[in-house]
Amino acid sequence: MSATAPATAADARTMTGAEIVLRALKEQGVEVIFGYPGGAVLPLYDALFQQNAIRHVLVRHEQAAVHAAEGYARSTGKVGVVLVTSGPGATNAVTGLVDALMDSVPVVCLTGQVPTHLIGNDAFQEADTTGITRPATKHNYLVKDIRRLAATVHEAFYVAKSGRPGPVVIDLPKDILIGKGPYTDPPAEPHRSYRPQTEPDAEAIRRAVALLKRAERPVVYAGGGVVNSGPEASRLLTEFVRMTGMPCTTTLMALGAFPASDPQFLGMLGMHGLYEANLAMHGCDVMLNVGARFDDRVTGSLAHFSPGSRKIHADIDPSSINKNVKVDVAIVGDAARVLAALIEAWKADETPQDKAALTRWWRRIDEWRARDCLRYRQEGRIIKPQHAVKRLYEITRELGRDTIITTEVGQHQMWAAQFFGFERPNRWLTSGGLGTMGYGLPAAVGAQIAHPDALVIDIAGEASILMNIQEMGTLAQYRLPVKVFILNNEYMGMVRQWQELLHGGRYSESYSAALPDFVKLAESFHAVGLRAEAADDLDRVIREMLAVDRPVIADICVDKEENCFPMIPSGAPHNQMILGRDQEGGAAGVTDEGKVLV
Repeated sequence: MSATAPATAADARTMTGAEIVLRALKEQGVEVIFGYPGGAVLPLYDALFQQNAIRHVLVRHEQAAVHAAEGYARSTGKVGVVLVTSGPGATNAVTGLVDALMDSVPVVCLTGQVPTHLIGNDAFQEADTTGITRPATKHNYLVKDIRRLAATVHEAFYVAKSGRPGPVVIDLPKDILIGKGPYTDPPAEPHRSYRPQTEPDAEAIRRAVALLKRAERPVVYAGGGVVNSGPEASRLLTEFVRMTGMPCTTTLMALGAFPASDPQFLGMLGMHGLYEANLAMHGCDVMLNVGARFDDRVTGSLAHFSPGSRKIHADIDPSSINKNVKVDVAIVGDAARVLAALIEAWKADETPQDKAALTRWWRRIDEWRARDCLRYRQEGRIIKPQHAVKRLYEITRELGRDTIITTEVGQHQMWAAQFFGFERPNRWLTSGGLGTMGYGLPAAVGAQIAHPDALVIDIAGEASILMNIQEMGTLAQYRLPVKVFILNNEYMGMVRQWQELLHGGRYSESYSAALPDFVKLAESFHAVGLRAEAADDLDRVIREMLAVDRPVIADICVDKEENCFPMIPSGAPHNQMILGRDQEGGAAGVTDEGKVLV
């Protein structure tokens, strides 16, 4: 071939491994990557520099890159993408990968690796990434043949978002990124062997409806799978609950799947769930679980969980069914399709619903509601953390802006879940299964990148925010107006609470004796720093924080000794809740409905 001869089609599809990766990402609809460069992935960064289709966001730590991708994924429903280097770059990402695995978040993480001929030789910045991440991911790959590179990227996206979503790692040796090979398009057909069941079995749906029609004390229990399924699943959940007149409760991960303002919503259930939600779960005779995995923070004591009830479990992951709780009807399928099938079958089944029994059930639930388990007293100068979150919620509602809340992990997380109402899905981003401190700030980065016009607030604790505080630099670099709302009680609050209630008040290493000045810290990161030291300061600081179109840290100095109630002690049944003094109502002690321990 002469030097001036035109390139053939085959030549046009031959490119470097780095170019193959970026082209495959573009074909998968990727618009943004969260990452941090290093030697093994410099070919990819060089290829990124020479294109404009995909944006790169430079974080300050690889763990934060994964959390940012999670925030992006959970607020959009798309797959989040991460790019990190070999060795410590990959190992730093592991916490984020496990977090995504536990909470079913679709993430594709590209990790650099030493050249293939050095693998196993303890080369500089080498780690057995696929071995380390095997239990931390839904699936992982080590690419050793450039001819398989494009197909591997396409397959990784399919695996990450299909069935129960989760993180996938692609380990990329440097010689694969530098070498040249063919680009292949995404396959027209789904994966040959991995084809999750999405359509529910009609007979299982019929049996579920038959149980629900005969129920006298039904409960609908929604989990994060409803949110993962997409907005249509949340719409169908709302339609089904309103059509049947049943009470609905959700897990921490499903807040927003059912409107918080709806009178049929009992609130969140579980360890720090509402009194009425937990007692309804304990006392129901038929339970419909859609998209929840019966985790221990929800069930408490498995031996005493919802005793005597008939249980229906719908989940896209068949391995979750009968794993923790034995059920009477198992439905494998996508949450939206299950709910659509339930609605259709409910309408087709002419068996009359026992309205009188349902009315009695609601009467009993209303008695539990009357206890007002979230009651607190805001008196004097000291700011109650519950009051801080409640006022934040009320003032954001006044503004009418689309608001996305992320959280760190601890007491503040539970107060946010209890006092900030969510009417729609994908507006609540928190670490549920792994309980990862440091999640909230980088997740807010991802959410703000995805929704530049949204109001994104990280409700944080002073201990947890320090886990990834360096991401304030990311906010500054990309001019992301994220608001960090710190409930500062100078303690690792949830640790201190457990030490008080379960360990005789021995506060071992839970007090933070050398906290930074968060106002000055904010200013050092080119952000605005604010502080509320008394109740009279609170509204002013919140309004000023929300009015500023820049990153803000608001340091809210709250009651150091306030505990988060209700609380089910680990391993206790749902009817044995600890309530605060302000929530006890009349007579404390053992009642027919629940056991008040303090």
